[in-house]
Amino acid sequence: MKNLLSFFLISIFLAPFITAQESNEDLAKTAQNPIANMISIPFLNSTNFGLGPNGDRTGNLLNIQPVIPFFEGRLITRTIFAIPTNPIYTEESGSKTGFGDILFSAFYAPESKSLTWGIGPAISFPTGGDDFGTGKWAAGPSLVALAMPGNWVVGGVISNVWSFAGDENRSDVNFMTLQPFINYNFPDFYLTFSPIITANWEADSDNQWTVPLGIGAGKLIKLGKTPVNINVNYFNNVVKPEYAADWQLRILAAVLLPAGIL
Repeated sequence: MKNLLSFFLISIFLAPFITAQESNEDLAKTAQNPIANMISIPFLNSTNFGLGPNGDRTGNLLNIQPVIPFFEGRLITRTIFAIPTNPIYTEESGSKTGFGDILFSAFYAPESKSLTWGIGPAISFPTGGDDFGTGKWAAGPSLVALAMPGNWVVGGVISNVWSFAGDENRSDVNFMTLQPFINYNFPDFYLTFSPIITANWEADSDNQWTVPLGIGAGKLIKLGKTPVNINVNYFNNVVKPEYAADWQLRILAAVLLPAGIL
């Protein structure tokens, strides 16, 4: 974590001297492409409301998920470092914060003039321990595809991981994540629909799916000369497991850097 913070601070310092000139509108659309030939360091914070048997508890999940391209954008890696804060349900109040499982994805993205797409593996590392992780090594395929006609950015990311090793006393993992995204860009801001839909195939049928619906708005800003993509989203979980959150507030801030920094 210390090395990641150092890289973030150094990148902020260097970016004004090496960032290529690009219009804000073009850069905003590029920032919405999950496999763009650009380094991005997103900080995604999701606050979940209405947790627990009484629906009165709140939890939080901070994902730090650097995206780094290699080979002129033909290979893109994304690593998600999760920092959850969970309520302590055995007490009337209080919560605990820890480090969750790490999820690493790599996409091979061939050149394409119309549809941009990438495919590769997703691997989950059991770094979360007993309190914040699955205790399992898991892996599976991941696919991303998108198009950017006019002011639109439309596409989706899907992955499914299955456990193949780890603590034999912990439950098996068979978990799907699907994130469709539909963005419309105005001159100074954009509207976004990007719910994170999940399915835990190991759960019983009534508790497999989490389906949030909502909308958000975002804008590309500059910290000095360093571009930062920010957006705020509200979601209501129209389908959810028992005791899961009723609604969610999601805030994203992604620092954008040129691929040539590495």
